[in-house]
Amino acid sequence: MKFNNEPIVEPAHSVEPAPSPKLADEVDQASPAELVQVLRWKRGASFDSVDPTAKPGFSGNKEQGRTARTADSEVLSDLQERLYANAKTGVERSLLVVIQGRDTAGKGGIVNHVAGVLSPHGVSIASFGVPTEEEKQHHFLWRIKKKLPEHGQIGVFDRSHYEDILAVRMHNLAPESVWQGRYEEIRQFEQGLVQSGTAVVKIMLTVSQEEQYQRLSKRLSRENKLWKYSPGDVDDRLRWYGYSQAFSDVMDETDTNDTPWYVVPADRKWYARWAVTRIVIHHLQGMNVAWPPPAFDVEEERARLEEARYIKPAEPQDT
Repeated sequence: MKFNNEPIVEPAHSVEPAPSPKLADEVDQASPAELVQVLRWKRGASFDSVDPTAKPGFSGNKEQGRTARTADSEVLSDLQERLYANAKTGVERSLLVVIQGRDTAGKGGIVNHVAGVLSPHGVSIASFGVPTEEEKQHHFLWRIKKKLPEHGQIGVFDRSHYEDILAVRMHNLAPESVWQGRYEEIRQFEQGLVQSGTAVVKIMLTVSQEEQYQRLSKRLSRENKLWKYSPGDVDDRLRWYGYSQAFSDVMDETDTNDTPWYVVPADRKWYARWAVTRIVIHHLQGMNVAWPPPAFDVEEERARLEEARYIKPAEPQDT
């Protein structure tokens, strides 16, 4: 297995250095390294103590936030391409981003706006709903393992294996002993991913009761949003504080330094998208992926290309 955290040294030849996009800095904003410290889940905390309307680490307004994320997206795209390029040389690294949260918290929007800026060949997206009949016949991690990112990819999960604790617990789909036992299974599963070269980042989005009410109302008021609504949304809303405790418990049980949880306020969609972009950037930067050196002699290939610049048509063959 070719897997290490050491920077890959660029070769010394006459090749123009690749441009390095810069993070946005037009307004006062936390660096990726600072932001992950601010948003990291603190064990023993109350999920409801996180203010969903806040914008920790960003002093600007909505327009400035969108502008900042546009600049940051170029950095994210550059890091993703480096990760993908290194996989072509045998480096076994990948990143899994797990997105959880209350209904209407903006999970789909995060996928569209953050993963949407990435090159398709270097990203995989999976969404996990109610298990199918086939999935029910297998271990709960069976369907998850089938969707893990390949080496060089960023995988994004819209909901995940955590539904097999959260939904099961909140809807009484199995005895407590069943979903309690899944904490340890998930810890071992995620640690195994890390050991095999897949970094794991977990995002928990939080919205306020009023914001969720407004978003659900919007779904019921617009024809093109009705498909997003489910009567079960109100049922789950009525379990608000039960879910708060379940979110707190699941993060307490499965947050580790190798597989951290981040709680992102999501009443302001633009802020959540900016924050998640910077969190992902931080973890990609931690991989120290530089552009891989070529497996060929650059000058020799330049000479060969020059010789092939003008190609004469083939002479007709005698018949």
